[in-house]
Amino acid sequence: VIVTEVDPVRALEAVMDGFEVMPMERAAELGDIFITATGNINVIDERHLMKMKDGAILANAGHFNVEINIKALEELAVEVREVRKYVKEYRLRDGRRLYLLAEGRLVNLVAAEGHPSEVMDMSFANQALSVEFITKNRGKLAVRLHSVPREIDETVARLKLESMGIEIDSLTEEQKRYLESWKA
Repeated sequence: VIVTEVDPVRALEAVMDGFEVMPMERAAELGDIFITATGNINVIDERHLMKMKDGAILANAGHFNVEINIKALEELAVEVREVRKYVKEYRLRDGRRLYLLAEGRLVNLVAAEGHPSEVMDMSFANQALSVEFITKNRGKLAVRLHSVPREIDETVARLKLESMGIEIDSLTEEQKRYLESWKA
């Protein structure tokens, strides 16, 4: 996996997580599969498309259908055909073929199951418990954005693990006291 990034902090995080980091200009020549997740426009632009290998696959997992410059891809193509549901093949003038998934839209929502029920149940539980928390603490919370309290995340995680038949360890009273002694 190669990461391309404009944010130096995120680039460093990727390096420290063991990923290779380089500019998109170079990655375009090396990659077989390109997945955008930026929230920005033309992250994959004409100059990148021109360098991609024959058979490269393009997908967007980030933001609307603007991360991949589809207009440029269409202008470079001499032929476009749907090779299977959610997969368009763009044959370029030089014979290379690039494959665009889900019309450049959010691939996990358009061409897959979206968010699986195993994930959505946790999201809905988290939202419901957060609404309960806000209601119970009405008048006590500052008017600002609040993170979900850790206790709610832990409750949802614990319930999900239980439903999956997964057991985890618990801290002993001695361990709890020790952690509290140096965190305070």
